[in-house]
Amino acid sequence: MSHWLCETFDDESPKNVVLNVHKIASNTPVPIQKTMLKVGDQAPNFTGISTDGNSLSLQDYSGSKVALYFYLRDDTPLCRAEACSIRDQWQGFEEAGIVAIGVSCDSVESHRKFTSKYDLPFILLADTTKEVIDAYGVWRKGGAALYGKTFLGIKHTTFLINAYGKIVKIFRNPDYRIHGQEILDAFAELDDE
Repeated sequence: MSHWLCETFDDESPKNVVLNVHKIASNTPVPIQKTMLKVGDQAPNFTGISTDGNSLSLQDYSGSKVALYFYLRDDTPLCRAEACSIRDQWQGFEEAGIVAIGVSCDSVESHRKFTSKYDLPFILLADTTKEVIDAYGVWRKGGAALYGKTFLGIKHTTFLINAYGKIVKIFRNPDYRIHGQEILDAFAELDDE
């Protein structure tokens, strides 16, 4: 049996999404997280390479509120809308002391271009090995289907992590257009509790 790997969404029109897919041989291991993280779990630590080429770890932000969001690809329509939504709310993020980290399996160079093109003020993590993606359980089967084939890909998910490293909220289906405000509202609500 073979699987198909969904790598990118390229088309500007959501009605005409083009999937670039690669067939994976049946003997190739396909990393799929079997259990999903839940609210109250300790956020898995990770180390990766950020947009500036430096090593970045979740532990670097111990004591801070973190919005860790996973997205499919740099500069694709939905991913661009989500990133720009966070960018447009950046002043509120700074005022609330929220660190935003975007994660995809794109390269550092791709992240640099994406950051520069849209003037993104937050960190993007290049998870080319998919270790962070797998640790957070967002590499999922069945995210997309084409011609009756099942695909693997990143499930758009955001984890809100408190200053103690606990997951306090998970957005499994964020509204890309207003996700920056969703994050601010959720942290504000949590702060009121």
